[in-house]
Amino acid sequence: MPRSIWKGPFVDGYLLKKAENVRASRRNDIIKTWSRRSTVLPQFVGLTFGVYNGHKFIPVLVTEDMIGHKLGEFSPTRIYYGHSADKRAKREAD
Repeated sequence: MPRSIWKGPFVDGYLLKKAENVRASRRNDIIKTWSRRSTVLPQFVGLTFGVYNGHKFIPVLVTEDMIGHKLGEFSPTRIYYGHSADKRAKREAD
């Protein structure tokens, strides 16, 4: 369920400060963050975030299409290898 309109989007305060610092320095540094729950704002477009997925930081380059989504949506936490039954059936067919 989305957050109410009158509250506005949630973004951790330190993440906004880091984004402003990178924009002011005009360098293309990766901003490491553990805040998967933070919403992507228009100020973040063009910046690269390293979003932690529980194992490593996944680099995410923010584009205009990502505005309004959460950072965690672009850093998957699980790896899907497929169904083992499907692989077994395929091997038997060969």
